[in-house]
Amino acid sequence: AGAGYSSSGGLFGTVSYQQKNFGGNNQTLGTDISLGNNSLLFDVNFTDPWIGGSESRTSYTVNAFRRRSISLVYNGDDDIETRDTDEDLDDDNSSSPRIIRTGGGITFGRPIPGDPFKAREWSLSTGLQYQRVEVRNSDGDIVSESRPEDGSELLAASDDGTDDLFILRFGANRDRRNNPLQPTKGSVLRLGTEQTIPIGSGSILFNRVRGNYSRYFPINIIRFSDGPETLAFNIQAGTILGDVPPYESFILGGSNSVRGFGDGEVGSGRSYFQATAEYRFPIFKIVGGALFFDYGTTLGSDDAVPGTPSIVRELPGAGYGYGIGVRVQSPLGPIRVDYAINDDGGNEIQFGIGEKF
Repeated sequence: AGAGYSSSGGLFGTVSYQQKNFGGNNQTLGTDISLGNNSLLFDVNFTDPWIGGSESRTSYTVNAFRRRSISLVYNGDDDIETRDTDEDLDDDNSSSPRIIRTGGGITFGRPIPGDPFKAREWSLSTGLQYQRVEVRNSDGDIVSESRPEDGSELLAASDDGTDDLFILRFGANRDRRNNPLQPTKGSVLRLGTEQTIPIGSGSILFNRVRGNYSRYFPINIIRFSDGPETLAFNIQAGTILGDVPPYESFILGGSNSVRGFGDGEVGSGRSYFQATAEYRFPIFKIVGGALFFDYGTTLGSDDAVPGTPSIVRELPGAGYGYGIGVRVQSPLGPIRVDYAINDDGGNEIQFGIGEKF
């Protein structure tokens, strides 16, 4: 249990519980509940890693959730204001939109080969999820439109600020890393697609395709301390075919994207490409370092997002960042602190848990 303060929701309290061997069957039950000003958020999930001892080792996960995030597409920019569904466009309300997602789903997973005595080559997953998406302002009121300087645009696909998303998902992963938490050699490939069914509010129809590939090479350049040195590379790309609700667009910039830029400060678009190179090295015992270079672009697709928020905010749509970082080992995983400079001369100190990839 805990308590805290968030700039997006004020004071809040949390209660979390996880049982890793529910019923003595290696099943996992997890709950996470957060209660704050005008909000109740939760995530409840149950996983059975091996359904009925099936020969294929098929697993399933069911979950229900209510989540909130600040929209990085708009991010509270003064040039893009929001208004309530009952407000006139002359009313001034420049709060950043909050995206509330309420729903649930089921996901099935299967390793290939299914024989538990053979090395897993691929992991396949498929599932169905439903989301009720609401766009709200900082007061918790549903908002329907943004107001750029040159007119108004819808924040959601429907004109009342709420959308229904029925999503079919399929994914395939091939993991050949020697260590999933701190890899020093090998590779990992992730492919995925999502197809929405156009029923409910907004009648949203799109297909999203994404790919992500990372490769790791052990090297020996500078021996600061005992421990492995690694050259790590990552490339990823994606595109959306069909409808593009603003909150579903690809967002670039931030500690897990192009470092040196703030979250969402490179741009948002229908498509994207991103690449990263890192040199990771030990310094002493539990502390390591990294030199890195990031690049990302929306591939000129900023104008395909309704309201063209990236263009209204005069974001570049493409950019790179480079810098140096420190990694501190902790029970939560590596604590990542990076200092990066971007191609426009700006700089950021950014934090994260775990390696970027």
